[in-house]
Amino acid sequence: MTRRVRFLDTRPLLSSRPFRDLWIGTSASQLGGQMATVAVLAQVWDLTGSTVGTGAIGLATGLPMVLFGLLGGTLADSVDRRALVRATTAGQLLVAAGLCAQAAAGNRNVFLLLALVAAGTACGALGAPARRTFPVRLLPADQVAAGLALTNISFQVAMLAGPALAGLIIARWDLPAAYAAQAVATVASVLAVIRLPAMKPEVTDATVAGRRPERGGWRIVLRRPTLWGSMATDLSATLLAMPIALFPLVNEIRFGGNPQTLGLFLSAVAVGGIAAGLVSGTVTRRRRGGLVQLCAAAVWGLALAGFGLAGPLWSALGCLAVAGAADTVSIITRSALVQLETPDAYRGRVSSVEHVIGVAGPELGNFRGGLMASATSAPFALVTGGLSAALAVAAVAATNASLRAYRTPPTLDEPATSETVDAATATG
Repeated sequence: MTRRVRFLDTRPLLSSRPFRDLWIGTSASQLGGQMATVAVLAQVWDLTGSTVGTGAIGLATGLPMVLFGLLGGTLADSVDRRALVRATTAGQLLVAAGLCAQAAAGNRNVFLLLALVAAGTACGALGAPARRTFPVRLLPADQVAAGLALTNISFQVAMLAGPALAGLIIARWDLPAAYAAQAVATVASVLAVIRLPAMKPEVTDATVAGRRPERGGWRIVLRRPTLWGSMATDLSATLLAMPIALFPLVNEIRFGGNPQTLGLFLSAVAVGGIAAGLVSGTVTRRRRGGLVQLCAAAVWGLALAGFGLAGPLWSALGCLAVAGAADTVSIITRSALVQLETPDAYRGRVSSVEHVIGVAGPELGNFRGGLMASATSAPFALVTGGLSAALAVAAVAATNASLRAYRTPPTLDEPATSETVDAATATG
């Protein structure tokens, strides 16, 4: 019997006012962030005229993401998570105001600009692990994946609309207006967080008994097969097959270096992600989240291998759209699994690990692809990377029965822990 396609599952927006507020604020923040990214890139290029300068933006964002993301995970398991996100979002608002002010004042110091970028990134990273835990506290277990799908599709829309909107604003009103738009969007995010209920970490039996709890997020992940399997799947896909760094070279050797074609590469990935988000109800209602993630990650690798072999532009864009759709499905299912499988007392620390993997994996994957392409060719790097990713995902699937058998719990009162899945696998 065939399963019918279900479109975007909007139950979380209809059933939970706090989640609806959070989604609106997060969507506004994501749109503002994309506009600010374009404004910063344009301003740094104007100040330096150097790719070293624009490359320094990655350094100013990457380091704070990793360092403060890990610290944020520890804080998220120690304090009221709503209060933490309130404070860090307020910090982002101050930074947005600072960016607007320096642009309006005609700042010519690139180090001041990068320092503000780093400060804003640090605030966001500090609150990111706590923010990741919100959907599972605000929604029933069977709606968590749907809520994450809604958040993901708003991010995909922001990726498409934000840069274009920023370009229009900068062309008409210059840089201060783009930074001001980001500040207004951040205000909406602050207001959304203020309306959320308090969310203190739940007390565990170990805490009540006075026993020493598990410390680091990495230790918690490694002790739970479903968690390390899910994160290893994501890391395999991004580390071995991330294609973004190879887009300019592929465009140069196959399509004459046309800038419009390069833009189409990026848009095709986003369009695939949006398309998958619009029919995400098909996967968010399925309880076999681990199996869905494994299949989606394998499709991602195979699609990018296909992109490496594609000749006509339409086939190249089609492969990228498939890859974008698979990436969206993988992200949604992984995020839901990680939040549902992690006891609330540890969700902050585990979310920080997920955050670091999500940041480091793509960046290292782009670096790996660039090195391999410089030694061989871009098509070879894409094909071997995509096939290697699919094989690595297959290896995770073969060695991790808990991830293959994982089922989303119908309610939070009946958590499907790694231990129960292992027991079911052993007896079944």
